[in-house]
Amino acid sequence: MSLEIALVEPEIPQNTGNIARTCVAVGARLHLVEPLGFSIDNRHLKRAGLDYWFDLDLTLWPDIDTLLRGQENGKKIYYATTKGGRVYTEADYGGDILLVFGKETKGLPESLLMAHPERCLRIPMLAGRRSLNLSNAVAVMAYETLRQQGFPEMLQASLYFNNPNEVIG
Repeated sequence: MSLEIALVEPEIPQNTGNIARTCVAVGARLHLVEPLGFSIDNRHLKRAGLDYWFDLDLTLWPDIDTLLRGQENGKKIYYATTKGGRVYTEADYGGDILLVFGKETKGLPESLLMAHPERCLRIPMLAGRRSLNLSNAVAVMAYETLRQQGFPEMLQASLYFNNPNEVIG
């Protein structure tokens, strides 16, 4: 089982840096689809990713069609969108997963969403709210994927406090 995250035309370097840090922490590959709204050498991008940037498994793609053609190997692909008909927790995240997120100001292309409505997932919010911050949305959906997969190879207990009944006071 694997988890991969794709950002289609991300615009804000700090969001991408935070997402890169999340990807390193959970062992997910990050795909960036051009054009990017910043240089990959941007100091804000690297600052948000801190020292994790060098451990990142990163792939750059020239466009979304090329990215998607490169994923035709049995991977389940889900599109995060406020237009999704299903809540993200209803999806089956068993197996190899690619979560695709759109640019901060416009989301994913409408034509892509219309062609694959069964893959469109949403994070519930109060009525009248536009969307979550991109890096928060990635973290929410990534951790649901990993939860369903049993948090593979991830440390689930503290190294310092191994007794769950111990009261720290």
